[in-house]
Amino acid sequence: MDKENLIETSWMNAPESNSAAIGEADLNLLHDARRRVMEELGKIIVGQEEVIDEILICLFSRGHVLLEGVPGLAKTLMISTLAKTLDLSFSRIQFTPDLMPADVTGTEIMEEDRATGHRELRFMPGPLFANVVLADEINRTPPKTQASLLEAMQERQVTAGRERHQLDDPFFVLATQNPIEQEGTYPLPEAQQDRFMFKIYVDYPSFDEEFEVARRTTGTGTAEAEPVLRGEEILRLQQLVRQVPVSDHIVRYALSLVRQTRVGGEGVPDFVEDLVGWGAGPRAVQFLILGGKARALLQGRHHVQVEDIQALAPPVLRHRMVVNFAAESEGITSDEVVARIIDATPTTEDELSRDARFQKIFAS
Repeated sequence: MDKENLIETSWMNAPESNSAAIGEADLNLLHDARRRVMEELGKIIVGQEEVIDEILICLFSRGHVLLEGVPGLAKTLMISTLAKTLDLSFSRIQFTPDLMPADVTGTEIMEEDRATGHRELRFMPGPLFANVVLADEINRTPPKTQASLLEAMQERQVTAGRERHQLDDPFFVLATQNPIEQEGTYPLPEAQQDRFMFKIYVDYPSFDEEFEVARRTTGTGTAEAEPVLRGEEILRLQQLVRQVPVSDHIVRYALSLVRQTRVGGEGVPDFVEDLVGWGAGPRAVQFLILGGKARALLQGRHHVQVEDIQALAPPVLRHRMVVNFAAESEGITSDEVVARIIDATPTTEDELSRDARFQKIFAS
């Protein structure tokens, strides 16, 4: 068996329903959940609809999000408000150079019973034990502390000493990065970036959006977001996502996009060979398909379309594909390479299966 087929993650092994199709009531449930969450977030957050949509796709797919944007774009406020609308426990960890792993996961303390004098070690949970965890400026702390998130993100548990402590579901990590002022930072290793389902860019607001921000935040009025979903409902919606049918053509299309990022592979375009140093792994395909399922449901559809995979290719691939020096010297980003790969990939089943280049990819 190919070693890529052996790669799996704990969340990918979550129980899947045997339901043949999703009913109209289930479809309306997730579509309505998105509408209500967007309405509540709209009381606090101006604009950023695409960012919020991608965060919700990630949440309902049981993934984690890496947010990148300059300071002052309300990333922290967006995440804390989202936790309120979902009625979930929220924890913010401000990552600094002196932060230790135990400050994130928790530590064992010696506790004494004053009546008997008996002493025993007791685990004191850290801020990681929450449903929604904001890892603020994750690149400000050394790799040792960054790695303290890995087990939690992957296995949804924390090991302290010889004991394993399970984290509550739903469990959702959102990490932020500042793309400027890189002095004294510790870039996330590629292996850890791969644990994040999406890397989302938070951009500046439009003129009208920024006008509304200024108007809202400099007056006396205040707004509060109300909870619209509970943890049990979110778990139910996460199960619904896995029930969405996906055709073999959509799986082949997703595979085609990902495999074209791998330098030296069969059927890889010449521009990828010239611009890419390292391509995406199998987890990218898993996330593309799961994200496509969630996006289809959020838009009120029963099935995944090619457009879903195309829309999610940039946030899934931009942090999994490393451009080389030649691309950097020309100012070419991974997003531009992904766009060129999408343009070079046929969308219909007939065209994809008949193309000689993709026949090599399917046979590799």
